[in-house]
Amino acid sequence: MGNMADVAAAAGVSISTVSHVINETRRVDPRTRDAVLAAIASTGYRRNALAAALATSRSGVLALSIAAGRNPYFGPLMRAIESRASELGYTLMMGDSHDDTEIEHRLVGSLLDRRVDGLIMAPSPGSEERTIPTVRAAGTPLVLIDRLSPADVDQVASEGAEPVVRLTTHLAELGHRRIGVLTGRPGIQSTEERIEGFVRAMDAAGLRAAPRHVRCGDSRADEARVQTLAMFRARAPRPTALVVLNNEMTVGAMRALRELDLRIPDDVALVAYDDFEWSDLFAPGLTAAAQDVEAIGRRCVDLLVERIEGFDGPRRVERLPTAFHHRDSCGCERPHAGG
Repeated sequence: MGNMADVAAAAGVSISTVSHVINETRRVDPRTRDAVLAAIASTGYRRNALAAALATSRSGVLALSIAAGRNPYFGPLMRAIESRASELGYTLMMGDSHDDTEIEHRLVGSLLDRRVDGLIMAPSPGSEERTIPTVRAAGTPLVLIDRLSPADVDQVASEGAEPVVRLTTHLAELGHRRIGVLTGRPGIQSTEERIEGFVRAMDAAGLRAAPRHVRCGDSRADEARVQTLAMFRARAPRPTALVVLNNEMTVGAMRALRELDLRIPDDVALVAYDDFEWSDLFAPGLTAAAQDVEAIGRRCVDLLVERIEGFDGPRRVERLPTAFHHRDSCGCERPHAGG
């Protein structure tokens, strides 16, 4: 494997010229640049990423802090982010915040110590007080994903309230009057918006959910199972329909309903915010509001790279639409195959 001196000798140029070509720190005549690139190929030279980072103040690495856990939503999202980062010439470094402020703060500090060029973060509850100010103080470009914040940084997320309005309204239009809801982790903006959508739709339909039919599943399958069992085992009339506000909780709710020998949709209609890649394989198929995970991931990377490359305009907050996938779990015939 050759070194930079070997490349310079093969190309008939100085070592500094080779450095400028590799690190793009100065314009080089196109013919000279081509000669250097040919010499790199012939000598087998590989760029020292750490040395290049010191020379250019760029590492070529983006970081992602996200509560990956077992949520089916985050796997495709991380793949979309990694794919777009790779297309733009960046390597992605990832870490799991576990939705815990202390873990998130340590994780992000470690990522910043590695001189990443920019950070994408799904903020945990309390990020506004600790983690986000730390990133801002370091001067590292930051984009928030999935969960919005009052912080003055770029942000990308799906619509929050309106998809839940549509899901809940659909149940009311089918004649349901006792509609239950499983809400996500408290203190997260996406949870608050989705609850707002449920309340708005219930108010518009002249309905009000009984307190025992409003349960916090904490965005976890195991807790959603426990809360669904409690909701449907109560002596009072149980809900005839259930709205679940994220897809990990949907798994827990479906397990609970199966334990109770309640059939979907014959005994309980079920709709959910967040779709699965394999939702149409359920029997019955799941009626859900589907986020455009690919578009969200790619857009976050694009906004971040624009900041890295010098964009200094005001913050951008982008909301991407969801798709209503009408299948069978709501209790009516799906209008057409695939949603």
